[in-house]
Amino acid sequence: MDKQETLQHGAALEIARVLTEALPYIQKFHNKTVVIKYGGNAMMDEGLKSSFARDIVLMRLVGLKPVIVHGGGPQIGNLLGRLGKESQFVGGLRVTDQETMDVVEMVLGGLVNKEIVNLINRHGGRAVGLTGKDGDFIRARKIRLRPGTPGSDESESVDLGQVGEVTSIDTKIVEMLGDSDFIPVIAPIGVGEDGLSYNINADLVAGKVAEKLNAEKLILLTNTPGILDKNRELVTGISIAEIDRLIADGTIHGGMIPKTLCAAEALQAGVRSAHIIDGRTQHAVLLELFTDHGVGTLIVTR
Repeated sequence: MDKQETLQHGAALEIARVLTEALPYIQKFHNKTVVIKYGGNAMMDEGLKSSFARDIVLMRLVGLKPVIVHGGGPQIGNLLGRLGKESQFVGGLRVTDQETMDVVEMVLGGLVNKEIVNLINRHGGRAVGLTGKDGDFIRARKIRLRPGTPGSDESESVDLGQVGEVTSIDTKIVEMLGDSDFIPVIAPIGVGEDGLSYNINADLVAGKVAEKLNAEKLILLTNTPGILDKNRELVTGISIAEIDRLIADGTIHGGMIPKTLCAAEALQAGVRSAHIIDGRTQHAVLLELFTDHGVGTLIVTR
């Protein structure tokens, strides 16, 4: 066997090893629902976008039921900037007046959602795009940040405009799609009793969808390796009981606050595991699902 054949044989053995390692996880998660919040840099880099779409198609083909809830903060911010409108955030949430809400619906419900659907379909999957207004399946109400809200240093309550929280989710349409081998791709826009559209944090929607679907896993993609400590080192695992302390001392801050809080709520509601992982890493979702070591931060009940 010459050097080239040896290299090819070694590569083939490595592929076989990876597949063998993945097999128990494929068996364990067969026919189980995995809710993935997709956002950040993973949505901005062409290579990462294509890789993510292939990974989702693979998950569906080996028997998992992926459900995607996507963000689009950078895309919203870019369009607002081009319109001469400055973005404002309080407690990790975007202040959303009527003009901003129009942009949010245009970007999330149109541009971003359809791009994700198209990418998955191009790679052999069957994706269907939804917003919470389709079938009225995400009901929302206006939220107002009060003094003492985690991540907010405001001394008075803050009107965030058309920013909402989930009041109820009717998952029938999502379950119907999943049972028919379609991949639901959800934009986090809800509708209120007042008929208004509400911009809802995608992490919070992902957590609530995972709860209602009794998901096996909730996976939140972010722009860091996971939760980082004060020395910027990865925290591989935390318990729900530690979250309040880490928010209070500033270890968990900004947009990481709603991620950790929604993960904790999902776990308390029966989701089996929650993970915050680095969406900038190629195949991050597959590494978390199908390898012995996993990636990112695992949040556990105790």
